[in-house]
Amino acid sequence: MDKIKHFYGVDISKSFFDVVDQDGKHDQFSNDEKGFKGLLKFINKDSLVVMEATGYYHYRLAQYLYEKGIAVSVVNPLSVKRFIQMKLSKVKTDKSDARAICEYAQANKVPLYTARNSVQAECLQLLSLQDLYLKQRTAVKNKIHGEKALGTPSNTVSRSLLRMLKQLEKELDQIETKLESLVRKTQEEQLEQLTSIPGMGKKTAMLLIVLTDGFTSFENARQLCCYTGITPTIRQSGTSVRGRSRISKVGNRKLRNLLFMCSFTACKTNKACREIYERIVEKGKSKKLALIAVCNKLLKQAFAIAKSGTYYQENYMSKLA
Repeated sequence: MDKIKHFYGVDISKSFFDVVDQDGKHDQFSNDEKGFKGLLKFINKDSLVVMEATGYYHYRLAQYLYEKGIAVSVVNPLSVKRFIQMKLSKVKTDKSDARAICEYAQANKVPLYTARNSVQAECLQLLSLQDLYLKQRTAVKNKIHGEKALGTPSNTVSRSLLRMLKQLEKELDQIETKLESLVRKTQEEQLEQLTSIPGMGKKTAMLLIVLTDGFTSFENARQLCCYTGITPTIRQSGTSVRGRSRISKVGNRKLRNLLFMCSFTACKTNKACREIYERIVEKGKSKKLALIAVCNKLLKQAFAIAKSGTYYQENYMSKLA
């Protein structure tokens, strides 16, 4: 980062992306190979190109620039949005968004992007497809329930919905099997180590491995907790505002939900998790708050095990902060 002399903000969409540098110079390129080559001619050496994580749209450009030796950073869109709100900006265009991203990169320490290998790239695509099918399954289940509530549901409609539900279940099972196969191909021992933690399910462990690139994307457990969105936010101002503390929820919702489900089992089978749960409840705090603390504990245990390359040890894990 010390060698960076020029910053570029990129606002990217399906077909185009706008680029603005720190001097306000602007240009627009097509979101394809031709546009990528045009961007290479536009930017200077010793530059940092910063873009928001926008699902699929940013991925090809980030990979391309990384392979060409250009420093790239992919930042959280919500962080940029709040940065824009702090500036009280009333203009909302692709050009203004690109300028805001550039200013955000200059004002904050942004993480450098690391290219995905083929296995991790496929895992991320599978996770995205899995999310899509899960939403569709929920919609179909709700539709089936709604049809039953009519009292006289159409047999044709019911059979069609049930066939669709069966097919979605089949596709989800195949995705789960493929994900496990890919994770075991590169991180089998780490998967076994993580699932040795009482309360840590296989699905959660696999998701952790994929999202953290085998726990290489984070320097410490606190960063991982922040990424998951289970760190507390304090709502307090002066003497009049005393809001309840809440978790930030700025992070990966899927991982957060899986961890929360794991926390119920961890309270019963994981000594360190059970102790922290009981301690918080005894202080009169809510059970939900105690379960969030258990989620934090599970992440810290997972991080410690992944970094040490060992299996779960009750006495050692009980001493973890």
